[in-house]
Amino acid sequence: MPKITILSGTDRPGSMALKVSEYIKPVLESHGANVNIVSLEDYPFEDIIGGKYGQDIPSVKKFNEELLDTDGLLMVVPEYNGSFPGVLKFFIDYLPFPESFEKLPIAFVGEAAGAFGALRSVEQLQMICNYRNAILFPERVFLQRVSKIFDPEKGITDEFQNKLMQSLLKNFTSFVEVNKR
Repeated sequence: MPKITILSGTDRPGSMALKVSEYIKPVLESHGANVNIVSLEDYPFEDIIGGKYGQDIPSVKKFNEELLDTDGLLMVVPEYNGSFPGVLKFFIDYLPFPESFEKLPIAFVGEAAGAFGALRSVEQLQMICNYRNAILFPERVFLQRVSKIFDPEKGITDEFQNKLMQSLLKNFTSFVEVNKR
């Protein structure tokens, strides 16, 4: 049974990224994965203020443990100002390099209020993950106009988008099982 961590890629309270992450969790579990959600709302940003890069920060180390002990990572990424949230970059920058993403299967779900469903954010993030030697899962889902097509209770109401999401979740679980590090 592969262990998959879902990363809600923003610290915004009540974010759609976290709601989508919570929707995804039981679907991945139904495909045989052991799933945990990590939200950047809980990241100890206050402990990295002041340029502490390279230092041993116990709260950051503890937060990162969940990600470092996973077989696969599914990032739910919102689009803020044409990119992914800056707090997500902070998080990545404070992960151990290069081992945190080295040969780690990673999938992406973008969500945005706009028409492109965080396409730009996901593609930018894919470049970083590729640089860090992750194994990028080729299926991606972009939930455009997310407030109109996603309901936390009902899930994805757009039939086509729902089909894409179901495919990604089923196939990513198998992909992680085959590519576990």
